Amino acid sequence: MSITKGDRPKAERVRPRSRSPFRSRTAVWTAAGLVAVLLGFVLLSLLIGTGSSSAARAWEYLRGDPSARADAQLRLAVLEVRLPRTLAAVLVGVCLGTAGCLLQAATRNPLAETGLLGVNSGAAFAVVLGLTFFGATSSSALLLWALVGGMAASAVVLLFAASGRTAGSPLRLVLAGSALGATFHGMTSYVLLGTQSTYDTYRYWTIGSLAGVETSDLLPLLPVVAVGLLIALGCTRPLSALGLGDDSARSLGHRPGRVRLLVAAAVSLLAGCAVAVAGPIAFLGLLAPYAARALAGARMAAQLVLSALIAADVMILADILARIVIRPWETPVSVLLAFVGGPLLVWIARSSRLSTAGAAV
Repeated sequence: MSITKGDRPKAERVRPRSRSPFRSRTAVWTAAGLVAVLLGFVLLSLLIGTGSSSAARAWEYLRGDPSARADAQLRLAVLEVRLPRTLAAVLVGVCLGTAGCLLQAATRNPLAETGLLGVNSGAAFAVVLGLTFFGATSSSALLLWALVGGMAASAVVLLFAASGRTAGSPLRLVLAGSALGATFHGMTSYVLLGTQSTYDTYRYWTIGSLAGVETSDLLPLLPVVAVGLLIALGCTRPLSALGLGDDSARSLGHRPGRVRLLVAAAVSLLAGCAVAVAGPIAFLGLLAPYAARALAGARMAAQLVLSALIAADVMILADILARIVIRPWETPVSVLLAFVGGPLLVWIARSSRLSTAGAAV
């Protein structure tokens, strides 16, 4: 006796999953709104600063007022001080947001952040070496040392993670990064113990700030960031398959180990540039992907875009607040992010609904 389609038990009926058009439209409109907010923050960042130039005068300069354009001090404040740090805030936010989203998806760990690959500790150790033994004191020299150190540390982590039977596994990546980070931290502390002058300069870098960034410092980093973003976009489909589990990803023709190593390379490039520009910035690359997953669901490409935009918005807003919270002095950006990020992370960790938002595929 044959069983017709209508007689088949409900448990045996498998319906293909369809993507919700409502969720897709929400992600698109959210991205458009985040871009509009970012443009508004960019304008606000050019108008507000720690100098004596008022926002009204800065607005006149941007509008092209002849008297404002003739003011050399105003031109210095807008173009030489505020514009570079505005661009730096956007660059750092995009890098950290994208890197955090990639790393959380590749390791399937909602608490993963860029420090797990040893980028921060490697950059810190390189900065200390440059200050102590090579006389690197300028901002451009420290930026170069930080970039090289962060990427070198990540390369060592990748070499360890790519060896052995479990090559490219998320646990191996995390363990290798944590071990190397602890090693670099100890070596950094050892060098700093005997050099007071190095410590005085190093503490300003490690606290995390965008003050003193110049446009000439950012231009060499743009190709590195572009390569990292291209690798990230190329990993969106494999990462979506990886969310189903390693076995399912293999059945779809992907290699989980290779995918995770590519992700780690992209994270190294992006996080290395961010740390080189602003120093170690905590919480931003960890929290932005949460909001992106809640808005975009399981679509990896949408998660990457929204995470980058959210992090850029938060970073530039934090930099604006850093200039005005304790005027005429300036608050480090990392301090403001820690005040907000710490309690928010605890709240997310205690909320099971928020901690799994968008995680289901």
